Amino acid sequence: MTARATSAAFPAATTPPGKMRKGDGKRARGNRTGFTTGACAAAAARAAALGLLLGKVPEKVLCRLPNGQEVSFSVQQGMVLEAEQLALAMIVKDAGDDPDATHGAYMTAQVRLLQHRAGEIILLGGTGVGTVTKEGLGLEVGGPAINPVPRRNIGDNLRAVAGELLEHDGLEVTISVPGGEEMAKKTLNARLGILGGISILGTTGIVRPYSTAAFRASVVQAVDVAAKQGQTSVVFTTGGRTEKFAMGQLPDLEESCFVQMGDFVKAAFISAIRRQLPHVYVGAMVGKLTKMCQGLAVTHAWKAEVDRDILADAAREAGAPDDLIEEIRVAETARFAAERLAALDLSVEFHRRLAKKAIRALKGQYPGNYHLAVLVCDFEGRFVCRVDQAEAWA
Repeated sequence: MTARATSAAFPAATTPPGKMRKGDGKRARGNRTGFTTGACAAAAARAAALGLLLGKVPEKVLCRLPNGQEVSFSVQQGMVLEAEQLALAMIVKDAGDDPDATHGAYMTAQVRLLQHRAGEIILLGGTGVGTVTKEGLGLEVGGPAINPVPRRNIGDNLRAVAGELLEHDGLEVTISVPGGEEMAKKTLNARLGILGGISILGTTGIVRPYSTAAFRASVVQAVDVAAKQGQTSVVFTTGGRTEKFAMGQLPDLEESCFVQMGDFVKAAFISAIRRQLPHVYVGAMVGKLTKMCQGLAVTHAWKAEVDRDILADAAREAGAPDDLIEEIRVAETARFAAERLAALDLSVEFHRRLAKKAIRALKGQYPGNYHLAVLVCDFEGRFVCRVDQAEAWA
């Protein structure tokens, strides 16, 4: 799938009536899940593709999420322009009970036929989708801020409904979010070098209310369940990818030992200490690992930035050259440091240094009679290193 940015022009009729939604205000707290921008974009693209094939955009569309779940989405607005060989569809994003800046966004997809370009799917970013301007995000600079999993998911849904068409023609897909530039002001996008709109995100397709008391309570509950089942180990991970990685590294542990703590480090550790679990593992990637080094009780991006000095110090200790250390000190993402050090074959030592710092910070904040080990993976979920607490002070 090719990615590049554009400011595609949409017919006026595709603009939803009334004032553009820029993320609703306060909503009742709870644990109702919602859908990611990536899932909604994929559903809109699938609906538009069906419109192109059938001559009419459906009122509902079944979309397969990245986690394999199939969900029916209501299509709020659709249009087929036969003369231009394109169709458009819009889906309103429901973030559930998460206080998400993009809740209520009009996720819009335009799908255009590319004659005689068999199998080609071109993915573009339209109005309201941010453009990547800095390295370190794992995306092409100058391209749309559409993350890898949503990219694949959009392509998978298009192939599911237009497989026969793609045998001889291609499809150009433009994702737009009216009002997205205003929504992005409530995020860290600009600081990360994503300008002009929001990011299209999501690794599972599901939004869980990470910022609610309900999710924090679910972490505590999961630890309680593990303890009540007689488990002596608990493995805290920051999300689905790190959990899958940790399960692969600790195959002898039962599933109940694995707890997705999300951003709630403090709640997770206090629960484990209270339940007197003797073995605690943490599975993480570079960004969350750095925030644990910082001693943050909650590691959500909205709570605090990554401390670049910690990253720079770890890079120096790993043997990075002085000019790279200074670049890391002013970079906007932890990923920048990880990728640059990987290119120098310093990835393992760099991550080991961070893991040691994280262990010292965590044991200092949450003292107790437990053994702590940190498992680190890269952005693809591949093993980088494991550090046990005895090594942290060596």
